[in-house]
Amino acid sequence: MKRALLLATAATALTAGGYRIPENSINSLALAAAYAANANGADATYYNPANMVFDDAVQKAEAALTYIGLTGVHFNGSAPQAGVVGTDTSGSDAERENFFVPTLHYVSPAFGDWRFGASMLSPGGLSKRWNDQPARSYAWEVTVQTIEFNPTVAYRITPELSVGGGLRALYVQGVVKSGSIGSRDMAGDGFAFGYNLALSYRPTEALKLAATYRSGIEFNIEGDAKLYFPDDGAYNGTLLYDTGGSVSLPLPAVLQVAAAYTFNEGSAQSTTVEFVYEKDYWSAFKDLDFDYDTDIGALAMYFDDPIPKNWKDTNVYRLGVTQGLDAWTLMAGIAIDETPIPEKTLNFELPDANAIIFSAGARYHLDDAWNLGGGILYDHKEDRRIDGTVNDNNIDGTFTNTAAILVTLGAEYRF
Repeated sequence: MKRALLLATAATALTAGGYRIPENSINSLALAAAYAANANGADATYYNPANMVFDDAVQKAEAALTYIGLTGVHFNGSAPQAGVVGTDTSGSDAERENFFVPTLHYVSPAFGDWRFGASMLSPGGLSKRWNDQPARSYAWEVTVQTIEFNPTVAYRITPELSVGGGLRALYVQGVVKSGSIGSRDMAGDGFAFGYNLALSYRPTEALKLAATYRSGIEFNIEGDAKLYFPDDGAYNGTLLYDTGGSVSLPLPAVLQVAAAYTFNEGSAQSTTVEFVYEKDYWSAFKDLDFDYDTDIGALAMYFDDPIPKNWKDTNVYRLGVTQGLDAWTLMAGIAIDETPIPEKTLNFELPDANAIIFSAGARYHLDDAWNLGGGILYDHKEDRRIDGTVNDNNIDGTFTNTAAILVTLGAEYRF
């Protein structure tokens, strides 16, 4: 069960290294999340709340819906069937996954040098289902959701400098199943809290500099755990334990440093280029240790040993371009994203790899109140070769066909 519960901080998709989702608005998706120094409009409350005081003084709200499609990952190679001594199986295919995720952002009218905002979104995610061995014994089915509510405030210190920050309140729930000779069936949920900080500096009208920090969060997920032994393949085997359990998992701290420069500033046909360097502090994920409310006896050898993870901090490089064309705003982005998962501890739960991300999108300004927008993003992950002599789980083979497609449609209203 602990192996499967690695995924329990996740929501719906894999669009960044690990299980974090950075694209949670029209602009951020269209720009591959190269969106911090030039964050503007309602979604600035999430991507850089310090920027709220530099925007026009009216209140604004954005609502969007994102479709997320995950490819069916293929594993070609061999791996031991978990819990079955001497058994070695090869080849597995994960099912394709499809989801719809809503996002909401709001920014208040200006109150002198103060501004307030709030967002509701899904900050991280993964869903993975494997129906054949060996993958099934590690991650049979995982369905998990997270929701974050992020109220923010900003203050303008000088005409060029502002600060912002907010509180992160997150809720996570999920259902996790995995099994081999024994099986585990778990449903749980939990709450967690963190914070975010932001700094914006605009030395000239054309140049915008920013730094943002989103704190790491440790989820403690509690729920009901059922253990079956032996497993008949349909969770109808002998139920040996029906108890409670918990597990703690991290969502990493994230630091971004960004610079944006606008050519032809003040024109309806201006061009803005933004570069973002991002550090994701995944090294907080040392191991995965599930605690049961009761002694599970002999099944502890299958379900109760801590699993080392030893993830590493990663670097992400993002570049976005925004082009004004009178009533239209066009956007495009590219990002290079490292995986935090070392070869030694990679498993079927999350067969992550280094990725390159491409995105594009547009907004159409109907009038002074309404603008409509949308974008598409493609996250392509490299094939991941795993050496069985290095991997803790003796997985020897290659994970291929790992990718995600995101499509967002939404609208912003100023009033």
